[in-house]
Amino acid sequence: MLALAGATLWAKRDAVRAEWRDLVALGALGMWICGAFVYIGAKTTSATNIALIYAGSPVLMLLISAAFYRERLSGPQVVGAGIALAGVLAIIVKGDLGALARVEFTAGDLWIVVASISWAVYSVLLRHRPTRLDPVPRLAAITLAGIGVLVPFSLVEAVVIGVPTPDAHSVAAVLTLGLLPGFGAYQAYSWLVREIGTARAGLVLYLIPIYSALLAWLLLGEGLAWYHALGAALVLGGLGLANRAPRAS
Repeated sequence: MLALAGATLWAKRDAVRAEWRDLVALGALGMWICGAFVYIGAKTTSATNIALIYAGSPVLMLLISAAFYRERLSGPQVVGAGIALAGVLAIIVKGDLGALARVEFTAGDLWIVVASISWAVYSVLLRHRPTRLDPVPRLAAITLAGIGVLVPFSLVEAVVIGVPTPDAHSVAAVLTLGLLPGFGAYQAYSWLVREIGTARAGLVLYLIPIYSALLAWLLLGEGLAWYHALGAALVLGGLGLANRAPRAS
């Protein structure tokens, strides 16, 4: 009996350690690399390049899920992902395919490539690594792990560059970013990954250009063009095809 109890405790200890390793890995991937690397890369590359590189992230999720976790890809999923990707590209290049040939890549793009790959791996691990935590506590644990990874780099930056003086505007901006795209978006995405799987949840990222165009129209007064309508039709049609329920046999 004592030997059995000892083995059970040992197995539980190993499971807890493994889960904490997963949380640290998710924190590093989702909070450090996907966060800081984009800001670093954005200093020397354009928003168009960032959008083009991140457009490949959902496709990478599909491939990783299929290769390492045998997540089956149906024909409609593959075709739908391709159609949605075409819609995203139509919006990014503003309907001018020749713009793709004129894209110039810089050193900052390497930071964005690493961040994009990291987001794909983060999404797959979020789905396939076991956990005993509910979504909100798990996200809190991942965030704390990410903060722990970021602290040494933040201290080095504070010593080398200095600590900025906060004002009301910057504090409000940080709080807004922390609550909406930080907590809100990560929580919603975690729920999607859990409910519908990595492959289908990743395709939701293709809605971002549509949201951006609509918000720019509503809040900034920017005009909508024909390529926005074309891109929206392709993205929504592609997502509808990719998420279509399989026909009953």
